[in-house]
Amino acid sequence: MLKSITGDSTQVKIPKRLQPLVDDGLVDEVVRPLMSGKEADVYVVRCGSEIRCAKIYKDAVKRSFKKAAQYTEGRKVRNSRRARAMEKGSKFGRRQQEETWQNAEVDALYRLARAGVRVPQPFGCFDGVLLMELITDEEGHVAPRLNDVSMSAEQAREDHALVMRYVIRMLCAGLVHGDLSEFNVLVDEEGPVIIDLPQAVDASSNNNAQSMLARDVKNMTEYYGLFSPELLKTHYAEEIWSLYEAGNLHPDHQLFGDFELDTHTADIDAVMLEIKAALAEEEGRQERLRDAAQID
Repeated sequence: MLKSITGDSTQVKIPKRLQPLVDDGLVDEVVRPLMSGKEADVYVVRCGSEIRCAKIYKDAVKRSFKKAAQYTEGRKVRNSRRARAMEKGSKFGRRQQEETWQNAEVDALYRLARAGVRVPQPFGCFDGVLLMELITDEEGHVAPRLNDVSMSAEQAREDHALVMRYVIRMLCAGLVHGDLSEFNVLVDEEGPVIIDLPQAVDASSNNNAQSMLARDVKNMTEYYGLFSPELLKTHYAEEIWSLYEAGNLHPDHQLFGDFELDTHTADIDAVMLEIKAALAEEEGRQERLRDAAQID
């Protein structure tokens, strides 16, 4: 496996952010660049006899992740000093914000692994560099992304069902991926592996969680639907969220993809009448309070 990944022995220049890990003995060799993404650059590295990957997070000013505030809503910071600094946007606060963003992926990886979701095993985050398991195929090469994989209709249905199970388990663990698509899933001989989790959102405290889950499910269903078109008629997102809101969702819940969508048109006039009635009631209450104050 080591030979197939490392390829030739050409010396790779050590990135500045990886040099401290090499100096400290956490990384023995930088093998080669693996990919460059919107929030990080990833390198294949050797740690002793193990081949792993090092994800180097980009600074906020260089990171192109859109609408990051939507993802960080509801994230809790235990240290009150850090929380205040992050709110003020001071230099210390911005540094803490970056730490929180990076540590979110480490926390999510540990939490999801415990929940039975297939994710890369993390080995720690060091000054903005995440060391983690390198997912490989059966021949020892770096596993392909889902968008580079074609499959039979039967395989598509099987893998889609597995990904929906992972979505459920993520939600039961309190998380929504938030950016799940065929570009954030690797495929090895055992099936899909979920990656890229720094933007994972807290399902209970983020107001965007439901819409993000719906988008995650839509992205995955549309990709697998290229190979098994009947999947495009399913409504897993609505089914999953309905069960979650009712408190009836559990990690191994059997889904059917059926959901009776509400097709009723909202009665705007009735809503406006209720609002007007509520306003009139409040005006009456305020008037009674003023009258009572005058009597006193």
